[in-house]
Amino acid sequence: MVEEVEHNEAAKASATPSRRVSDREAKPVKIDEVSFEKEPRVKTDMDELNRVLGGGIVPGSLILIGGDPGIGKSTLLTQVSGQLAKDGDKVLYVSGEESASQIKMRADRLNISGDNLYLYPQTDMSYIRQTIDEMHPDFLIIDSVQTMDEPEITSAVGSISQIREVTAELMNIAKQQNITIFVVGHVTKGGAIAGPKILEHMVDTVLYFEGDTHHSYRILRSVKNRFGSTNEIGIFEMRTQGLVEVANPSEIFLEERLADTNGSAVVVSMEGTRPILVEIQSLITPTVFGNAKRTATGLDHNRVSVIMAVLEKRGNLMLQNQDAYLKSTGGVKLDEPAIDLALAMSIASSYKNKGIPGTDCFVGEVGLTGEVRRVNRIDQRVNEAEKLGFKRIFIPKNNLGDWAKDNKIQIIGVSTVADAMHKIFN
Repeated sequence: MVEEVEHNEAAKASATPSRRVSDREAKPVKIDEVSFEKEPRVKTDMDELNRVLGGGIVPGSLILIGGDPGIGKSTLLTQVSGQLAKDGDKVLYVSGEESASQIKMRADRLNISGDNLYLYPQTDMSYIRQTIDEMHPDFLIIDSVQTMDEPEITSAVGSISQIREVTAELMNIAKQQNITIFVVGHVTKGGAIAGPKILEHMVDTVLYFEGDTHHSYRILRSVKNRFGSTNEIGIFEMRTQGLVEVANPSEIFLEERLADTNGSAVVVSMEGTRPILVEIQSLITPTVFGNAKRTATGLDHNRVSVIMAVLEKRGNLMLQNQDAYLKSTGGVKLDEPAIDLALAMSIASSYKNKGIPGTDCFVGEVGLTGEVRRVNRIDQRVNEAEKLGFKRIFIPKNNLGDWAKDNKIQIIGVSTVADAMHKIFN
């Protein structure tokens, strides 16, 4: 005989709005009278993860991690669980997708073990709540939120109402019991986390785990963080023994670059607070059939079209009968305006069949009238280029200032796209 728990379908009746809890009732307070303490942080062994989270894990926070299937979300959380358990914290790993033996197999491959890491293959939230009350873990991993089942909700598992209720329940557990919860979320075809958008609004931190299955590098990107800056990235390399941090990603993105080849330009892009040097490659060839083709990988297709139109109008390059193929190397996606100048120079280099010196790099936004507009954090970008051995950097003329006196790298200000082409190719 097996005991089964009956769930009351009507138990979720809405509470009367007149009910008030006197000790929890909020009152207006002057802003000068509000006191606060700096949030304590739990450091993991992964500095990249710590930086993306804003300096470490905040106890009692709810962290949502999304990413494509097979990108390494479960591997990352298994590694983090092992490190936290090793430091003496009690970790409960709830899996709705894998059995305990499957997780154990991955843990053995990652060389993870310990008395403080508990595996719990379960999807019923009532049993999960009961287990949390009995164990009182410090950290809880939910893999994944789309497989969890709130039995008092009649809709199917993975539906919008189920995901919303499960997330609200997890938020209550995190805040009331001060348990840090990591939640894995599936993503849609378009790359957004599946389910209602309220899912991302409810949680404290939203991380996206990105990467190309054809490359071993993975990017952990913060798109929302109540305890730190957004758009921070951490870079990892996927190996047999798990995810390994990449301390200096610029060297990796540039290590296979050919010297003085045409169609190649290096840009200093800001990802959060970190400057990264990435190579942009262009291949411009005459069109054989019909309309010219435009293909972009890792770059915004519309941005490429705009830059090519500006080069044709303001730089006197006949590109309308040329096919253009562009990509950012290393599988990284570039979307900030400061990449415009490097994009334009790589296209011009390929079209003119003239190489850009391998020690040159570029920063600048290009306007529709051909002007090169100022960008932010220029001093950090210049210092990173100098650190990696570049001899010249082309920046917007309006960004030149007193900060540029002590740099060993040659800083060249350009005002227009035509001015930049003249200084490079002539």
